[in-house]
Amino acid sequence: MYMQRNSLWAHCAVLTFLLAVFSSEVKAQQLWDILHYGDSLLSMRYHHSNIDTAYITRPQTKWTLRARLNVSGASLEVESMAADDPFKSHADADFKSTLSLGVSYLGLSVALALNPAKMMGKYKDYELNLRYYGNRWGFDFIYQDARNFTGWREYQGVRDDLPAEMLRLKTLNVNFYYAFNKRRFSYPAAFSQSYIQRRSAGSFLLAASGQGQVVETKGDYESRLNVSNIGIGAGYGYNWVPGRNWLLHISALPTFIVYSHTSLKAEGQRTTLKYQFPETIITARGAIVRQFGNMFVGTTMVYNYTNIGNRDHLSVYNSKWRTRLFFGIRL
Repeated sequence: MYMQRNSLWAHCAVLTFLLAVFSSEVKAQQLWDILHYGDSLLSMRYHHSNIDTAYITRPQTKWTLRARLNVSGASLEVESMAADDPFKSHADADFKSTLSLGVSYLGLSVALALNPAKMMGKYKDYELNLRYYGNRWGFDFIYQDARNFTGWREYQGVRDDLPAEMLRLKTLNVNFYYAFNKRRFSYPAAFSQSYIQRRSAGSFLLAASGQGQVVETKGDYESRLNVSNIGIGAGYGYNWVPGRNWLLHISALPTFIVYSHTSLKAEGQRTTLKYQFPETIITARGAIVRQFGNMFVGTTMVYNYTNIGNRDHLSVYNSKWRTRLFFGIRL
């Protein structure tokens, strides 16, 4: 009787093990089928875009690995030439440098960026950059909270320095574009390398821009500048292919501000900036890309400039730029 019970338990244990193995294999197969189906959908979307393949194509590989060095900077100038209360200031931010590694699979990308200066405690600012560049449309979303501006200010004929952390700037910039010649002209060929530009082509572009900004200075002379505006406009972009495996890109997107509210509070007095046409937000981009088989190397540049107000009353000039050196390999 004891032997029969042991045999029964042994059979049950073997059966349970076989069922677990079979269930695991079924789940693994189901997971594999789901992944395979998802890969098929991504491949279909990736390789069957509505493009003129004589001008732009997709890379034939699925994977792309990238290494990037990013350097950015910003400056701010405020000027009021009112006869009874002249004021002028200029400040530049310390350069920000980051190193990043990224991987893309069929157009889906993730990246990890490191700021060596921030890791060593030498850089305390915060910046968030979100970008999407497509053939049809794209955008930049940039938020910056900076205290590392240094420069000078001049008030009623007296100039003094602006040491670090005396000026704090919070800025949100949003830029959007829409390309008409999306079948032959490719922004991502220049900036994300998810397409390859085979022949030269250009496109007219619609654009919209927005900016929100708060600038505060501390010390003997305290001030607070509030800026918010929205602009719409149009521009042009061109991808030039001077030779095989080369690409040079340049584009300019000027927008005219249609909504603006700016005020400066200094020494307890508030000055409101009156709208004066033309006030502009300009976004310019450039790129150089060189391919070597499945490898590529290049540089890109994005520049944003804002001009609002007038010198006789109050004018504000903002500029922000970012340049990138990159190397990638397609697998």
